[in-house]
Amino acid sequence: MKKFFLLAFTIGLLSACDATAKVDNSTVQSVDLNRYLGYWYEIAKYDHHFERGLDYAMAHYTLRDDGKIDVLNTGIKNGRAEDAKGIAKTTAVPGLLRVSFFGPFFGDYRIMMLDADYQYALVGGNNDKFLWILSRTPQLDDATKSLILAEANRRGYNTNKLIWVKQSAK
Repeated sequence: MKKFFLLAFTIGLLSACDATAKVDNSTVQSVDLNRYLGYWYEIAKYDHHFERGLDYAMAHYTLRDDGKIDVLNTGIKNGRAEDAKGIAKTTAVPGLLRVSFFGPFFGDYRIMMLDADYQYALVGGNNDKFLWILSRTPQLDDATKSLILAEANRRGYNTNKLIWVKQSAK
């Protein structure tokens, strides 16, 4: 009987530890991939070890002949240029790409908000641990920032956790 209660307690504890905040990470209804390709400035992000301390961060998406997408993330860390090369593939779900920087391991790239003119985007992952604000320009005006932050908050994301990326003014 003790073993059963210990097992039930352990399962309950593990379930509680695994519980994450629920967010609405649903994707946009449609994306014209050809319009989405190109350069995007990283305006804000959640903190992750793979991007920690990275300023002037950008992503460049290029369509390959096989239909997959080359991903090149660049930035400056401690005065030195850094880059990460990956690959993305489309899915049957509009606005959902699967991206990998580590061999066969792919993660969700969910376009949750996209400007009609493809000038800014709100991107997340498969849970509440990933969030990015992207823009075609290194700076966003306050009204656009407020609009994007309101959408992220509506979806259940904690926008107080966002780190605003240092970008050059153009």
